[in-house]
Amino acid sequence: QVQTVESGGGPVQAGGSLRLSCAASGYTISTYHMGWFRQVPGAEREGVAVIASDGSTRYADAVQGRFTISKDNAKNTLYLQMNSLKPEDTAMYYCAAQSPGQYSGRYIPKWGWFRYWGQGTQVTVSS
Repeated sequence: QVQTVESGGGPVQAGGSLRLSCAASGYTISTYHMGWFRQVPGAEREGVAVIASDGSTRYADAVQGRFTISKDNAKNTLYLQMNSLKPEDTAMYYCAAQSPGQYSGRYIPKWGWFRYWGQGTQVTVSS
């Protein structure tokens, strides 16, 4: 059974840090393309960061230099370290996975490209 479960969200003050986790089961993240997306009410789900199966990473301009995506293959878990958080980072954050396949790693795919999704974890940054 495929499961993708996020955790680690919560309230934080501007300038603070959070680390999101995404525990996967039923598939092996080391061979998958993995990503973090976020969404606020009324807006489209936007890509935050992606890590390809080969370990290459890509970040949205808004988070470049502040967020770091990583994975622990032994734990089959994806992470998003978020530093220097801003109020505009407030959103529901989702973990996504796509099975191995052609992907250049040179861009963040649209959310519809990913196959598996978690239920999301809320991040709220106060000023």
